Amino acid sequence: MKKEKKINIINFPSKLIDGEREVEAIIFAAAEPLDIDTIESKVSKKVDVEKILKKIQATYSSRGINLVCISNKWSFRTAKNLSNLMSKEKNIEKKLSKAAIETLAIIVYHQPVTRAEIEEIRGVAFGTNTLEILMELNWVKPKGRKDVPGKPIQYGTTDDFLSHFNLQKLSDLPTVDELGSAGLIDSTNIDSSIFGTGKFYQEKEDVKKENIYSNIDEMLSGTLKEDERK
Repeated sequence: MKKEKKINIINFPSKLIDGEREVEAIIFAAAEPLDIDTIESKVSKKVDVEKILKKIQATYSSRGINLVCISNKWSFRTAKNLSNLMSKEKNIEKKLSKAAIETLAIIVYHQPVTRAEIEEIRGVAFGTNTLEILMELNWVKPKGRKDVPGKPIQYGTTDDFLSHFNLQKLSDLPTVDELGSAGLIDSTNIDSSIFGTGKFYQEKEDVKKENIYSNIDEMLSGTLKEDERK
C-alpha cells in the first residue's frame, strides 16, 4: 500500500468582502488608533464595523502584526512575541556640560575632595545634578569622609574613569589641551587653573625652582665679576 505524501498547504486568510477590506485599509493607514464611530464615518457603505473588527482581529491573531483594541480604539501593532525584533539600541554621545567638566577635573586632580571644596575651587555653587551625572557615569564615587566637623563625604575617581580615558594610572592624566583635542571640552572656555594640583602643580613648582636657581646663578656671577674688578 502506497503512503500518501503530505502536501504542505498554506492557509491564507479567507477572502474579505469590500466592507472588510475598507475597514482593514482605514486602520492600516491611520496615524493613530481609531474608534468605531470614526471607522464607520469613513467606510463607503453601512456595515457592522464591530463584527468586522473582530473578524480581522481573529485573522491576524497568529500573524506578525495583530489588530488590537486599547481604550475602545483599534490599531495594528507588532505581535508581542516579535517586539524584540523592532527594538534598536543606539548609543547617543553627548558632551558633558562645562560645569560637569570643571567638577570632574577638580575631583580628578584634587581627590579626595568634598563637595564644599569643589564649590570653593570653582567659585560657584553646584548646578542641578552636576555631581550626580558623574556618579551615574561611574566615573566618580564617594571615597570616605573627611576628618573635620560634619564629616563631609569625599569624592574620587573610579577604575571606570581610567578605563574610559584609556589610562593605566592617575599620573597618566591628560592635559587640558589633550582633553580639548579629544572633543571632550572646549578648552577656550575652561579655566586651566581648575585642573588642579597633583602632577600639574608639581610641574609648575619645578619650573619655579628652575627660575630661582637661574636667578641665584646670575647673582653669583655678578658678585664674582665685581670681586675681580677690585
